[in-house]
Amino acid sequence: MIAIGGSIGTGIFLASGYSIFIGGPGGAMMAYGLMAVIVYFLMTSLGEMSTYKPSSGSFCDYSTMYVGKSFGFAMSYNYWLNWAITIAAEISAAALVMSYWFPHVNPVYFSLVFFVMIVIANVFSVKVYGEIEYWLSFIKVGVIIVFIVLGIFTIYQQPQFGTQNWHVADAPFHNSWYGFISVFLFAGFSFQGTELIGVASGETKDPEKSIPKSIKLVFWRLTLFYVLSIGIISLLLPFNDPMLAQQDSVTTSPYTIIFAKYAGQYAADAMNFIILTALISAANASMYSSSRILWYMGKDGQTPSVFKYANKNGVPMMALFATALIGSLVFLSSFIGNGTFFSYIVQISSLCGFIAWFGIAFSHYKFRRNYLPNEGGVEVLKYRAKFYPWAQLISMFVIGFIVLAQFITLGEHYSILDFVMIYSSVILFAIIYLLHKFYLDKRMK
Repeated sequence: MIAIGGSIGTGIFLASGYSIFIGGPGGAMMAYGLMAVIVYFLMTSLGEMSTYKPSSGSFCDYSTMYVGKSFGFAMSYNYWLNWAITIAAEISAAALVMSYWFPHVNPVYFSLVFFVMIVIANVFSVKVYGEIEYWLSFIKVGVIIVFIVLGIFTIYQQPQFGTQNWHVADAPFHNSWYGFISVFLFAGFSFQGTELIGVASGETKDPEKSIPKSIKLVFWRLTLFYVLSIGIISLLLPFNDPMLAQQDSVTTSPYTIIFAKYAGQYAADAMNFIILTALISAANASMYSSSRILWYMGKDGQTPSVFKYANKNGVPMMALFATALIGSLVFLSSFIGNGTFFSYIVQISSLCGFIAWFGIAFSHYKFRRNYLPNEGGVEVLKYRAKFYPWAQLISMFVIGFIVLAQFITLGEHYSILDFVMIYSSVILFAIIYLLHKFYLDKRMK
């Protein structure tokens, strides 16, 4: 339940509406569907590597083992930044949800309150973390199911079952290639976190049976949740609904808009409150995960030693504060607007996630090609990923294409700042890799 619920948050409750806005219903559904297939390939790759050699930390260990120390080092920092930046995205999204009730209040005040709440919550012991996240995940999954059921019932009552929304303006593929390529960043952001399932499954008692089952379960449920939700939203709301989004700016959750339109204001308020709870939960989980990633990196010697310590309650305070510092980027929203900031920060976080996913596929490819033949071949594997090597090659090609194709989204009249904002994750990864390759690696020996 936590595995599924952990991947349900800002991506489905808020970014899904913006995806429909920029790519149209057809572009959004195709992008999310293709992303689901890539995620399935990556989960099977991690499942194979983690059952062969379970990792006590993040999957970045496999990048170090099978590709190289510098690649693994850069992957670790990238993955920490991925989740630390996501904190800012989740808090920004929560502030946007609050703006539904308080449109005239500066969202940065809500961001400040949520940020302080999350930092304080992570300072104390985390004994009840798993229990809380389980029930919050249960609520999130339940809300999605209720939305899908009620949405289908509502569509049945609409003229032409709502298909007229697929013919508004240039729908179903709004903005043509530009829209389709742009949606991938939001689709990738939505599926972030699923890679953790592959690592955790390596420590199960019966991996040969449990891994295929858990991967199929999570893949089909998440795919149905996302694709069905986007399909229902697109049949109940036209992609150009001003409440859905505006140019370069997210406004309101499509779930809240639909409940307000078809179920009344009280239902919309209830849905908005549940979404707010889910987003705060997601931000809290991101803070917890990213601080633990930095803590593990400290214990592994990849960061200054100050980050390897934890207090008597098991809380890595220095790692937590460093992570919170990155999360405080959310306050930049006061300069450019919360909706615009949310769009930018999701793109940056998403590209960090794509780099991590590329690393998973590349590590698995190298594992099979260079490492496994010397260890007894595929016969020693407890679980074999399907469609090797095509799944890994296709994943790397698609991810590489998505990252490079973001240049299209800059348009004809872009600035250096626009370019840096889009490709900051790639640039930073390259800098960290080269810094370790030619300087830090020698100092660490």
